[in-house]
Amino acid sequence: MPPEKRFDIREIPFGAMGGVYEQDDVEAAMKVVRAVAEAGGDFFPLPEETEFQDALAKHEGAAKAIAVNSCGSALDLCMMALGIAPGDEVITTPLTFVCTATTAIAQGAKVVFADIDPDTMCLDPKNVRRRITKKTKAIIPVHFSGLCADIDGFEAITSQTGIPVIYDAAHAVSAQYKGQPIGGAGKASCYSFQSNKNMTTLGEGGAVTTNDEDFGELIRQKKTFGYVYGKKLRVATIGFNYRMTKPQYAVGLAQLAKIGRVVAKRLQAFQKMHELLEGLDQIIRPAGIEQGHGCHLYVVRLDTDKVSFARDAFLNVLKNEYKVGCGNHYPAVWSWEALANMGYNDQNADCPIAAKACSQVISLPLFPHTTTDDCEYISWAIRQALAELKKEAE
Repeated sequence: MPPEKRFDIREIPFGAMGGVYEQDDVEAAMKVVRAVAEAGGDFFPLPEETEFQDALAKHEGAAKAIAVNSCGSALDLCMMALGIAPGDEVITTPLTFVCTATTAIAQGAKVVFADIDPDTMCLDPKNVRRRITKKTKAIIPVHFSGLCADIDGFEAITSQTGIPVIYDAAHAVSAQYKGQPIGGAGKASCYSFQSNKNMTTLGEGGAVTTNDEDFGELIRQKKTFGYVYGKKLRVATIGFNYRMTKPQYAVGLAQLAKIGRVVAKRLQAFQKMHELLEGLDQIIRPAGIEQGHGCHLYVVRLDTDKVSFARDAFLNVLKNEYKVGCGNHYPAVWSWEALANMGYNDQNADCPIAAKACSQVISLPLFPHTTTDDCEYISWAIRQALAELKKEAE
């Protein structure tokens, strides 16, 4: 950006809607509602469920997909299907949304936090190996921001130890690992279609994908009261109602049809921001901004070794003076009140890379509708905020 270019202050919010809603989504939902109203029918049966699940499985490279009402529910079901119980340990990352850990805790397990790779910010398989004990019953890596975790590294752990890996793929619809879709990796992958994700099913939604047919069938049973359908209805396991609704499946099909376009638009904005921030020493740019990245979040880090102020002070200036809506993805999981009260509040020394990253991360407001001018304004605002805080500290 030319140094003489300046901007008038304007607001760039961190949008609540991460994907793109268009007329086809409206028509998909209304078609279902019209059919129910005009025919005097109801919202069952659900042919859209099968159609959406088959399309999602194909898109994500898995043998089977089971749609549920959130990624949290998907993780819940996977923990239950694995038989996670009191006395067990589940290893995961501190740099994630809280439910990655709490779904294991809800089954009575102890969560063991392992450190992250300093470049990708995804769970580090080498560090995970050092945390494995006889009590370890599962590992939950996160494809953080849409960048894939080291799937090969975790597959090696499973092949050597038998410990199943459940991927938290909430950020990773359309992400690829070494040019291949990720839905068949590990024991299963858990997706989110919540409103700020790259595709969304009327505000909430999720799915489990897997190549393990038996595991997938158990997930399917547990998401629908434990039912097994046939000549005689059976309840084969303890289950719940974790289903999506008919309009959500219909909209999900419309969303899935455009996800490639949405991710391409996001990648364009990500790459432009990457270019604009090049050479700015105080800002650590994210890794892997290229084809195959899921492009859910563009997360930079304030290099606190090179500045004399904290991330929160920097965020405050960006938000309040320059009106750049930034997110914090994420505080360390152990720092949340519920986990701190359970004794998970002293993990900084065990996971120093993650602890430091959690004090540095800033999610910039990049979305499918973000323009080049928006990116230039955000980059300018970042430079202005850095200069202002540096001057105050002198």
